[in-house]
Amino acid sequence: MSGFFDSNLRFLRDNARWLAAGFLLTLFSSFGQTFFIGLSGNEIRASFGLSGGAFGALYMLATLASASTLPFLGRTLDLMPGWKVVRFTIPLLALACIGITLAPNLVVLTLAIYMLRLFGQGMMTEIAFTEIGRWFIASRGKAMSLIVPGQPFGSAVLPVIVVLVDQASGTWQLAWWLSAGLLVGIALPLVVTLMKVERVPLAAEAQSSTASTARDWTRAEVIRDPVFYMLLAGLLAPPFIATVIFFHQGYLTELRGYSDLAFAAAFPVMSVATVGFGFVCGGLIDRFGALRLLPFVLIPLALASLSVAAVTPVWGVYAFMALLGVSNGFTGTLMGALWPEVYGVKNLGGIRALVVAAMVLSTAVGPGITGVLIDMGVDLPTQMFGMATWCVIAAAVLTLASWRVRAREVRP
Repeated sequence: MSGFFDSNLRFLRDNARWLAAGFLLTLFSSFGQTFFIGLSGNEIRASFGLSGGAFGALYMLATLASASTLPFLGRTLDLMPGWKVVRFTIPLLALACIGITLAPNLVVLTLAIYMLRLFGQGMMTEIAFTEIGRWFIASRGKAMSLIVPGQPFGSAVLPVIVVLVDQASGTWQLAWWLSAGLLVGIALPLVVTLMKVERVPLAAEAQSSTASTARDWTRAEVIRDPVFYMLLAGLLAPPFIATVIFFHQGYLTELRGYSDLAFAAAFPVMSVATVGFGFVCGGLIDRFGALRLLPFVLIPLALASLSVAAVTPVWGVYAFMALLGVSNGFTGTLMGALWPEVYGVKNLGGIRALVVAAMVLSTAVGPGITGVLIDMGVDLPTQMFGMATWCVIAAAVLTLASWRVRAREVRP
């Protein structure tokens, strides 16, 4: 047991610079994540006189635009060092935080949300996962499990802070201004300094790794690969479902009679579960490889969806958040380690940009579709039964995809 802890402490010590950079990138991506934007959702809707469906459509439009931009912007990670990409990503994210508070009309509001989604959820996550995927081989799963907690840590502390800041100041805009200051004053110089020194994996790491790294596919080959779309069919369920809940959290609290603070206080439950099961998944990836875990990754999410659909007391929120945390821990860590196993690392920036764009696309259509259904009288708990069914079907598709990838790996 002491050898296990000594080995992990040595890993943390030797790689603290790069792990800290990845953690901070996922942490500060929070300002473009749906859960953070959703905290001000009711106030934004009231300011512009938007219904739930109208705001969902606007959010969908902005997120679709960011998803269409990301495949082009993400390729910069294949053309220049990651720290140079950070130098323009973080300032533009800070500008979007300010823009959402000053928007004089719906056009500017849409532009601000577009920038939040593109540079927050999109590029900050893209930089973290792409660079860690390149920097590590034998310990790729462990490294991913240590940076993934950045975003759940943000979702654990930021909702409560935002609610308290809003209540103390009497305005929702102050939290966004503080976010912009944090990004420019702390995140930018710190992350750039950490990333300026590149980590080069040793040859011994590749030889000792159980998790394989595939041959280097081009982006054109990936787009023509049917397995790519099979993987997406399952792996888009977690961001879609989580986004729907976070975006409609105001609606759900009103529907069920929960207090805002009670819902915000459930985020730490999700974060603890995400971190704990992320570490479990990281160890399993380094031992068995990401592909062998694919058939099981959606089981916790199916249970989480059913809890929202069927459990009405306030403890149901905590049950959902705990199960969602388990799902996020597995999915987030696995998503970072999977793509090098399937498509290699040479063009990882461009390939991951396609994946992240698809994920952003799923988070775009989720609020729009569910918002329209809510306006039509189909409440969110009813819709969650359908999402649980999606998870079950998608798990079967991921199982088939895993078999196909492993089969082609052993062919001459």
